[in-house]
Amino acid sequence: MGKRSSQRKHAAMLDSDDDNSSVSSSSDARSDHMSVSANEEVQLDKDRLLDEALDALYEKRGSTREQALSAIIEAFNSGLQHEFVEKKFATLLHLCIITSIKKGSAKEVSLASHAIGLLALTVGCGDKAREILEGIFPTLPQALKIGADSSKISALLECLAIVTFVGGNDPAETERSMQIMWQLVHPKLGSNVAGVKPSPAIITAMVSAWAFLLTTIDGLSLDPKYWQESISYLSGLLDKDDRSVRIAAGEALAVIFEIGSLEKFCSQVKDAGGGSTQEGKELAHMHGLRGKVLNQVRNLAVEAGGKGSAKKDLNSQRNLFKDILEFLEHGDSPKTSMKIGGDALQTSDWCQLIQFCLHFGTF
Repeated sequence: MGKRSSQRKHAAMLDSDDDNSSVSSSSDARSDHMSVSANEEVQLDKDRLLDEALDALYEKRGSTREQALSAIIEAFNSGLQHEFVEKKFATLLHLCIITSIKKGSAKEVSLASHAIGLLALTVGCGDKAREILEGIFPTLPQALKIGADSSKISALLECLAIVTFVGGNDPAETERSMQIMWQLVHPKLGSNVAGVKPSPAIITAMVSAWAFLLTTIDGLSLDPKYWQESISYLSGLLDKDDRSVRIAAGEALAVIFEIGSLEKFCSQVKDAGGGSTQEGKELAHMHGLRGKVLNQVRNLAVEAGGKGSAKKDLNSQRNLFKDILEFLEHGDSPKTSMKIGGDALQTSDWCQLIQFCLHFGTF
């Protein structure tokens, strides 16, 4: 009797546990379902907002298109929009180029350039990225005219750098983009240089975008004279008053010397028979340029603050050129570690650092 009573109590406890487990399981299932439903609703809201923003790019009023582009950029920054891009890729690209970049205000061009860069990063390497690259090229000569708003030109240069980085299939395409950038400000190239002098902001944007693409190519594939012109021009920028120009030029020179362009050039000259007078002069000239740059870097690493000089900017310059000096004298590249979305990203050379700064700092 006592035994059966004990068994009934035990059975009741098991039944109770099963009931509790069932209730808990049912509760968890409802919670999961509600969570999935909420996520689906959020995504549907995002999709609807993106569709509405895309439709707004057809509007005649520029301010409406600007608001639409801002909404598209915000959506892309908040998460990957693969489904939207899969369905509306061609429409978004067409409207950004034909309507916004060709006809829009400086602000609209800047927003459209940003949106195109995010579009390229979303589709990744492949045919679509190449389509973006080929799509924006015909618009660049007019859009990059000297005298235009500096923020507009800076945005276009950053867009060209990212799109070429993602969509360029071979070094020739990368060099084509770099040449467009170079002609924008280099005093010896481009028919528009004699007109309006480029602002420090435009020079900084060009040098940064150019250096970013330089990190992706083999220096040996370029003409040695190209390196002479590049180093000479960038060395001249180190003497400019604008600190952002000096910093951009220093980073670009660090990339040039890191990828071994000077050493490769010297090797090319020797292999071609460096005993001739002309080749000997070219070799000596390149070594002379490196020596000049080294002295400039050494001075900028200890520059004293002048009138109106922001302490933060001055410290940034000093720290950068101390790193460059350490690299030029001892071959030690800067090693950095940064957190991106909870993950640690480490860089161990100048090329990686420059790629990181433009990629994550802009887009």
